[in-house]
Amino acid sequence: MLTIYNTLSKTKEVFKPLDGNKVRMYVCGMTVYDYCHLGHGRSMVAFDLVTRWLRKSGYELTYVRNITDIDDKIINRANENGESFDALTARMIDAMHEDERRLSILKPDLEPRATDHIPGMHAMIQTLIDKGYAYAPGNGDVYYRVGKFVGYGKLSRKKIEDLRIGARIEVDEAKQDPLDFVLWKGVKPGEPYWDSPWGPGRPGWHIECSVMSTCCLGESFDIHGGGSDLEFPHHENEIAQSEAATGKQYANAWMHCGMIRINGEKMSKSLNNFFTIRDVLDKYHPEVVRYLLVASHYRSAINYSEDSLRDAKGALERFYHALRGLPRVAAQGGEAFVERFTVAMNDDFGTPEACAVLFDLVREINRLRDSDPEAAAGLAGRLRELGDVLGVLQLEADDFLRAGAEGKVDAAEVEALIQARLQARSDKNWAESDRIRDQLAAMGVVLEDSKGTTTWRLAD
Repeated sequence: MLTIYNTLSKTKEVFKPLDGNKVRMYVCGMTVYDYCHLGHGRSMVAFDLVTRWLRKSGYELTYVRNITDIDDKIINRANENGESFDALTARMIDAMHEDERRLSILKPDLEPRATDHIPGMHAMIQTLIDKGYAYAPGNGDVYYRVGKFVGYGKLSRKKIEDLRIGARIEVDEAKQDPLDFVLWKGVKPGEPYWDSPWGPGRPGWHIECSVMSTCCLGESFDIHGGGSDLEFPHHENEIAQSEAATGKQYANAWMHCGMIRINGEKMSKSLNNFFTIRDVLDKYHPEVVRYLLVASHYRSAINYSEDSLRDAKGALERFYHALRGLPRVAAQGGEAFVERFTVAMNDDFGTPEACAVLFDLVREINRLRDSDPEAAAGLAGRLRELGDVLGVLQLEADDFLRAGAEGKVDAAEVEALIQARLQARSDKNWAESDRIRDQLAAMGVVLEDSKGTTTWRLAD
């Protein structure tokens, strides 16, 4: 029985889809003005993990993750580059998809873009005006009237009276209340714009997700997700808009993943302490990066460091060493490991405990490798099967263990030296055997002998 921690109730709840076995999930995606940083990767991988487990559990999932392709940052960056906003966003979307492929992130079922949903935003804004939840002061802007929505703050547990302390209205704003937020922004010189009933302009950020989610999944759906930094004000404002417009509960469960931290601070472009996904993948194998992101519980913060990446690499090496030399066969045996893995994942996607099960499975594979190689191979298939839930362990073992060897060593030369060493050992020429091992070690090659065969990998 799957339980999910619901940010709305602040408790773990038994997951019950609204419509039988069908699950509808919406996750806030990227604002595509620059390359994705590792913090974005955390969210992508976290909800990819949720997607994989829901489907593995037999649910029929529709996964929607939006793209924000118009906002202040996009406009400013496009102007800095001397290009149109849509040329910039097209490049960044292509780059994002490339990052996702390298991290083995499955494609969402739907990936709506804000600029394709402008008419829907107009319709929802007009509904909010008609119901008294929004107002157009006549300057081209439209604002949401926060004080009218009785449930405002129920997600973040923030109180309106506390939020008003210190809040103020900027000189160029026509708000009735400092807490009111913009639904539609009147056009400014040099900005892209769309016609609307309130004059030319463009949407506010929050209205985009309310419209895209309800358009793709309906007025009420099962799961809404995103980074914990979106809980307030973005997700709080989504609830206010959507529930005021429809009169229905917006999302049944809210999931928020933890942040990547550098020296105790959230990784973000605004703090200029971020690493892009491609920066990290230039130094580390994509599967190492992915394992770093899935090995911690999705709600916890991850402290990024060279040490943490080395630990992730070491863990994967243990897994792949267990798989090495065993034939690829269908998963057999290990039902107790599957049961423990399932219990861990059903407890709010408990990946730390699930990874611990994989380590125990590795120990059993290694124990049986010599005495019962057929059973060991079946368990290796089981290890790959469970690893696939985490998005890892699908490579050939040697491909992972020798990753990065190209350009550093000549594989043909290494194999020739290994054969020469095996011949020397056969001839009991131990001095020559040791000399070849030392020669390979000087090349950065580590040899591993087992049952008359020798395999190799690059040293760390």
